[in-house]
Amino acid sequence: MKVLIVDGQGGGVGRQLAAQIKQAFPDVELMAVGTNTIATSAMLKGGADTAATGENAVLVAARKADVIVGPLGIVVADSLGGEISPAMANAVAQSNAKRILIPFKQCDNVIVGVSDYTLGHLIQQAVDELRKILA
Repeated sequence: MKVLIVDGQGGGVGRQLAAQIKQAFPDVELMAVGTNTIATSAMLKGGADTAATGENAVLVAARKADVIVGPLGIVVADSLGGEISPAMANAVAQSNAKRILIPFKQCDNVIVGVSDYTLGHLIQQAVDELRKILA
């Protein structure tokens, strides 16, 4: 099973996801793609097995992944401060992978009905959803 984390900006969300996913599922192949080198480095520090950076890396990894995890903005062009290109958002959205998307108000997207949870709670919910998929 190949799990892909996509993140940008400082990579803090991706780092936390990588750490908790690797702890919960040590045998899963955990790939990380950052929109920039800082995000990529953070996810490697979190425990990702492999990592790459940039638009083409997202396009390639999205085709190979069984599950893609990241902030909601990874499927919205020009989000994450403009770091998600239309091609990146399209690649994630059209991937055959299951997607676990974490809603953040900072992405300028409001999901009605979603409570204002802490980052820790949202990360745990993402790991719980991955557990269901891997079961």
